[in-house]
Amino acid sequence: MALSIHPTAIVSPKAQLADGITVEPYAVIEDDVTIGERTYIGPHTLIANGARIGKDCKIHKGAVVSTAPQDLSYKGEQTFFELGDNSTIREFCTLNRGTTKQHGKSSVGSNCLLMAYTHVAHDCVIGNNVIIANSVQMAGHVTIHDFAIIGGLSAIHQFVNIGAHTMLGGHFRYPKDVPPYIIAGGWPVSFERLNIIGLRRRGFSKEALDALNDAYRILYLSNLNVSQGVQRIKESMTVTPEVQNLLDFIAVSRRGIITARRHGSGDSE
Repeated sequence: MALSIHPTAIVSPKAQLADGITVEPYAVIEDDVTIGERTYIGPHTLIANGARIGKDCKIHKGAVVSTAPQDLSYKGEQTFFELGDNSTIREFCTLNRGTTKQHGKSSVGSNCLLMAYTHVAHDCVIGNNVIIANSVQMAGHVTIHDFAIIGGLSAIHQFVNIGAHTMLGGHFRYPKDVPPYIIAGGWPVSFERLNIIGLRRRGFSKEALDALNDAYRILYLSNLNVSQGVQRIKESMTVTPEVQNLLDFIAVSRRGIITARRHGSGDSE
């Protein structure tokens, strides 16, 4: 399948373009770029040096991919931005490369949807099957695990870790880690409940859901601090793989995890 490159596009002869790629008018593709089969590069996009883009992706009008980090310590070192297969980047997203002080790259996995105006900063790592709604802004070094859904207009603080299968409410600031499998939102951002519907749709068993319910009840509804809650979970439950994933998440948390909602304490809508 032949390449389709509009005559107004500027494509470096050094870029590595696989078969079946479409490049629309006024797109710019720089030298150190690799793009996989059948990927669509929309009009007025910039695919900058260091981009490693998979196959069957769609990058829409005005998106800027693999530009230099907005980090004052960056001095032009070679770093990268990686995009997996079958992911969609909507209009005017800005996706920065990594820095040498952490990963050397930023990355977005396969089967992801980043809606318009999303910003992915340096050294962010986004897993597979993630949906990020319009105008989500993340600082550097953010990690978002598989199957997370991030509501629009969210602001995610640097070094925050968002667990797998979470659903985050939109228009909030996320300054702490959000453990896996839950719904979170409000201000201050708090644990709401287990993401039951999402987990059922993805095939989690009743036994897995019951165990997660029990673990989160101990962690958030038993008036224990996090360390005490973790110890109670280990002592009082059969630790399933899902519960172990929760415990592992807490063990490596750098910013601390979100708390439970305290009703009547001045929560804003």
